[in-house]
Amino acid sequence: MSADDLAKALTNGGSGWLVLSLAAVLPILWAFTLIVHFARPYIVRFLQGLTLRFGGDAVWLSYVLMRDGLMLITLALSMIFLMPNLYIGLGLPVTAPLATVGLFSALLLKLTRDADDDPVAWRWVSIILVVSSALYIVPQIYGLEAADQVDRLSQYGLGWVPDALRSANTDAGTINPAAWPILIVSLGLVAAIGAFLFWRFMSGLGADQPAEGEPAA
Repeated sequence: MSADDLAKALTNGGSGWLVLSLAAVLPILWAFTLIVHFARPYIVRFLQGLTLRFGGDAVWLSYVLMRDGLMLITLALSMIFLMPNLYIGLGLPVTAPLATVGLFSALLLKLTRDADDDPVAWRWVSIILVVSSALYIVPQIYGLEAADQVDRLSQYGLGWVPDALRSANTDAGTINPAAWPILIVSLGLVAAIGAFLFWRFMSGLGADQPAEGEPAA
């Protein structure tokens, strides 16, 4: 093996190991995201018992920063599922791109509506987060993590489950028929959400500026 072949093998193997490690860590981040999101009623009850206004504001701001920060980190790491060479090439969870779209949609609701004061918006964010987490955690556990347990699953007639929940079987060189449609639809939805946010931001520029001839507030 030449030095170039060795360097290429180390690079490809290292990148694959890194992506699969991130995929294995993401269920933990999803779980923390759900825990912190659904801790809101407890935080509200706790703040109602505080008598110091500054302390209550500090606790609430810390909670909001942690909650929304976890969602942003989870979304940033989930963007790897929208890359075809990683999603298909490494056989990642088949519905992982849809989970990314769901998380992006939840953040869209939080950006366009006040989910803390609007009960309807908070319920929609909660539903989207639960469904999106299931779309990722279930195929990650029963697809990727259970891939080496096919013989044991076959004893119960479930040997087909890992291949059905993965975008591709890298050992057999097969691709899940649903993988490419899911990826294409997810890319289109992410692009649409991003375009809507960009349009909303651009249309909002200057909305608070006084009209010509009117005094500034």
